[in-house]
Amino acid sequence: MPLDPQVQEMRDRKERDGVAPLYTMTLDAARAADLASIRAAGGSPEKVHEVTDHWLEGPGGRLALRVYRPNADPGLPVLMYFFGGGWVLGTIDTADGIARSLANAAGCIVAVPGYRLAPEHPFPAAIEDCWAATEWVVANAEALGADPSRIAVGGDSAGGNLAASLTLMAAEAGGPRLAGQLLVYPNTDQTADDESMRTNDDPYLFNHHSVAWYRSHYFTDPDDAYNPLASPLQAESLAGLPPALVITAEYDPLRDQGERYAARLAHDGVPVAATRYEGMIHGFFAMSGTLEAGKVALAQAAKQLRIWFFG
Repeated sequence: MPLDPQVQEMRDRKERDGVAPLYTMTLDAARAADLASIRAAGGSPEKVHEVTDHWLEGPGGRLALRVYRPNADPGLPVLMYFFGGGWVLGTIDTADGIARSLANAAGCIVAVPGYRLAPEHPFPAAIEDCWAATEWVVANAEALGADPSRIAVGGDSAGGNLAASLTLMAAEAGGPRLAGQLLVYPNTDQTADDESMRTNDDPYLFNHHSVAWYRSHYFTDPDDAYNPLASPLQAESLAGLPPALVITAEYDPLRDQGERYAARLAHDGVPVAATRYEGMIHGFFAMSGTLEAGKVALAQAAKQLRIWFFG
C-alpha cells in the first residue's frame, strides 16, 4: 500500500522545508536533530508515579540508568528498554516517551540504560553496557521494588538489536531467565542486502544510506558484522530464547531482516508474534504524538508485555 497519509504529510513537509538527512550532518548536529525530532513527534510525555536516575559501574566507567515506575507497588516486573539511534545517536531522553507509555500501559517498571555510543565507543561497548545494566537491575531488584524473576528486554531499531543480542548473552550465561523480548524494527543482520534494504532510498525517510552510515561508525572491524552479538541472525541456534514480539514497518530498510528473524525464531521453536505495520516507516513507534499507528503499536507492545508478566 502507499505511505500512510500521516507519514506522507510528514515526509512532504521535510522536503518542503529542505530538512537534511541525519547522515549528512556532523555527529553533534545529528544527535541534537534526532532528539529534537523524536520529542516533536512523540507528543506530550505521560506522567508516571516516579522517575529515578541511578549510576552504576559499567565496563567503560560510570553508566547512567533511568527507572520509570507506574505505581508504588512492590515486586513489579521490569522491562529493560534500549533506545534506538544506530548505536551512534540517541540518549535515555530519546526513549522517555516510550518508557512512560509502556510503564503505565503494561504496569511494569521500565529501566533505560544510557549505553555508550559509537564511534567514540564502537562494538561491542553498547551491548556490554546493556548487559551490565541488566545484571545490576537483577542484583538490586529488592531495592528497586522489582521482581527479578519477571524481566523482559526490548528496544527499537539499534535498541531492538541490543535486546535480541542480550537474549543470546543470557542464554550463554545461563541467566537471567527473561520473560520476553520486544523487538521493534530491529537490526538483526549487518550483512543484509535484501529487497527492503535495496528499495528504501527516499532521502526524506530512513533509508539504506542511513543504515550504512550507522554501520560505518559502529564497526571498526568489518568481520564484527558476522558476530551474533551484532547480527543475531548469524547465531547457530535461537532455540530456547524467550518469546518475542517483532514489529516491522512496510517502508523500512530493516523490514526484511526483522521478519526473517521472526521466522527464524519460529523455526527454532521460540513462541513469536510478528506484525508488519503497512504504510509505516522506520521510527514510527516513537511518533505516537503524530502517527495513529504509533499509538496502536505501543498498545500492542504493552498488551504483549502484560501477557508475559501477568499471564
